[in-house]
Amino acid sequence: MPTPNQKHPLNPELWVREILRTALVLPFIASVFIYVLWYHHIPGSSGILLLAASLIGAYMALNIGANDVANNVGPAVGSKAMTLTGAILIAAIFEASGSIIAGGDVVSTIKGGIINQSMTKNRDSFIWLMMAALLAGAIWLNIATALRAPVSTTHSIIGGILGAGIAAGGFGIANWNQVLSIVVSWIISPVLGGLIAAAILYFIERTIINRTDMLTAAKKIVPLLLSFMTWSFSTYLILKGLNKIWEVDFLTASGIGIIIGIITFAILKPLLHRKALTMPNHDDSINSLFSIPLIFSAALLSFAHGANDVANAVGPLAAIHEALLQSSISRQAHVPMWIMLIGAAGISLGLALYGPRLIRTVGSEITELNKTRAFCIAMAASVTVIIASQFGLPVSSTHIAVGGVFGVGFLREYLKASYETLLAEIMHHHETDHPETIETYLKQYREASLDDMKIMLKELKANSESKPFTKEDRKRLKKYYKEELVRRSQLLKIGAAWIITVPLSGLMAAFLYFTIRGIMVP
Repeated sequence: MPTPNQKHPLNPELWVREILRTALVLPFIASVFIYVLWYHHIPGSSGILLLAASLIGAYMALNIGANDVANNVGPAVGSKAMTLTGAILIAAIFEASGSIIAGGDVVSTIKGGIINQSMTKNRDSFIWLMMAALLAGAIWLNIATALRAPVSTTHSIIGGILGAGIAAGGFGIANWNQVLSIVVSWIISPVLGGLIAAAILYFIERTIINRTDMLTAAKKIVPLLLSFMTWSFSTYLILKGLNKIWEVDFLTASGIGIIIGIITFAILKPLLHRKALTMPNHDDSINSLFSIPLIFSAALLSFAHGANDVANAVGPLAAIHEALLQSSISRQAHVPMWIMLIGAAGISLGLALYGPRLIRTVGSEITELNKTRAFCIAMAASVTVIIASQFGLPVSSTHIAVGGVFGVGFLREYLKASYETLLAEIMHHHETDHPETIETYLKQYREASLDDMKIMLKELKANSESKPFTKEDRKRLKKYYKEELVRRSQLLKIGAAWIITVPLSGLMAAFLYFTIRGIMVP
């Protein structure tokens, strides 16, 4: 049964929208077809292969935009810091900018060194291998988007290269140490992203939200948080977004980030102090302070994503183009501007036409997000990549972002259950008092700061003659009061999609390789 946010598959309105989307995609595909056919006069089967590879690359770019970009803007849209239309516009502009400005003019022909390309039999086998991998990755992304499951495009293309490579050269062609590192990343990425997002949210809850005077606390803490965010995003952008046009080490990037963070602190602190004077002492006021930072984070994450993940669409296509022109296989391939434009335009168009499905899933269908929670997820995305890169850990930006959403949701569940248990304990110690006395105490407790809450509970237990709660009682109460604020169906669906991404795209690629070889070999 469709959820309230989903229309029934037989709904005429849904079919009309799909037809309109197809009508807008066809001119893009036709433009790629005409350009390659008209301007690249490669005779015989080589020309057919380049034309087919270009169309598959365009299809892959559309699917990257439809699936992967949602992770950058989903939390900001779910928290209502941005409208869906505004998020798509900003993401499309910055994805395309990242692709063209910082995507680089050279890519590795074999993503992640997942196979030993020297073991491919010949140039033709290599071309068929890359075409099969690209098509398999694109098909799996298409399926995952239809299922509303955000998956890693990098894992999709790596799975395709692995499967097609094994089909072309046997199991010995695979670099199994790299395969193991990818498997490890399935665990590292979401867990690390979730833990960091939850830790930042818990810090904000303790230092701001649970204080009696939230605005006074916010004037001290929020400038520090935004400065730290500036440092992390500056460092992240230099290391990951600009690394193909300006390669620096971590210390240099971090040093530049610190300078930018200090400047940000000096500018924001007086501005936030003045703004706090006109705001009510309410958590909605605290949420509003993170609106603009969320917009900037969505833009910067999109730029970095475009600079890095455009290679998933154009890398195999560039490798095929290079192999056809040079009649040989090289470890790196030059990326002509027309190929980069296919990737940039395809990602932007795929985001605009099909991205809203996954944006809604990430932003609102896993757990409820406000601006504070969305800020924590954005922070986790940049901090996790920085930490992982320094330890040489392979991580996926998709898994980090979605893991951050789940981390925030599970922390909410824990805090909710703990709070309800404490209220039950207060009621237990006041069970002989008048109802008005209990209500007055509960009101004071709810309005108290976190430190005052601890003092009140300590005094309550010390003065109470009733039997205190045992450890087992508290466990039972937490289980009773536990409210599922994370949709378990989404957790299972997304987790399953992550697990099968590499093997499924690999199997499809192997099948496609044998199919292409069967067509091409007389």
